[in-house]
Amino acid sequence: MTAKELGVQMVEWTGKPAYQQVADQLRGRIAAGEFTASGKLPSLAELQQTYGVTATVARDAIRQLRTDGLAVSHQGKGAFLTADSVEAAKLADPAGAITELREEVAGLKAEVAELRERLSALEGN
Repeated sequence: MTAKELGVQMVEWTGKPAYQQVADQLRGRIAAGEFTASGKLPSLAELQQTYGVTATVARDAIRQLRTDGLAVSHQGKGAFLTADSVEAAKLADPAGAITELREEVAGLKAEVAELRERLSALEGN
């Protein structure tokens, strides 16, 4: 598949290393649950084709995901997601972190409202 078909951006001149840009794109795709069915990340050749990068950049992007605890590699088999990679990727992705925080705040608001009701009921007795 091409980058356009996947809805991913090609590496750009942003001042951020190319491998980090690819790792960030993969992190977003992991957070979205794109690889959870198989648990397997794209091969180096697929990353090269999708993002238009060299083998070194693709390898370094996978290495970054391993360093971040999102992936493990097996010689000759490829790179695979770790057990908690989706949650970790969501927290590492700013948009994912914001979503997680919003959900937690909503839960806390509901809990505070319930506690206020209980307090009112106790004070009223």
